Amino acid sequence: MADRPAKPDREALLAELDALSATATSADGAVSLSVNTDGVLTRLRLTDAVSGMSPSEIADAVLRTYVEAQRESAKRTGQLLAPLGSGGYLMDRLRWRVQFEPAPVPVAAPAPSPVPPAADSGGKVLKDRSSDAPAAEPPPAGPVADDDWYAGGMRFDKAW
Repeated sequence: MADRPAKPDREALLAELDALSATATSADGAVSLSVNTDGVLTRLRLTDAVSGMSPSEIADAVLRTYVEAQRESAKRTGQLLAPLGSGGYLMDRLRWRVQFEPAPVPVAAPAPSPVPPAADSGGKVLKDRSSDAPAAEPPPAGPVADDDWYAGGMRFDKAW
């Protein structure tokens, strides 16, 4: 009889999977995070370096670092589960996590500096245009049929 590799002890495997944690740090050190064996975020640390970054740069750094940690988690989980076979949905998902590459985040253009009001405006910046709008249709007098009420979509006024 050929020697078959012994299947790992179930309890030991579950304990190893439960203890698995993958940590990644962004290239500039601004973001550090950890994920568990499922790729779920378990720790996130931001350094003072993020104070000089725009919100989109912070989001991109967190996303890219998160993907890096998920890849490491997927590789290590796959290594632990390899003795059980390389087929099936779970192994397909782990391979997908290793290959996942997020779409690049477009860098937002800097906001234009506000233009000071013209000197002849008398300091008035905004113009009241409420009288320019067409008059709103008055609410119907009396009860409204259910079909008419619900066809009007979401409402924030009182129904009665």
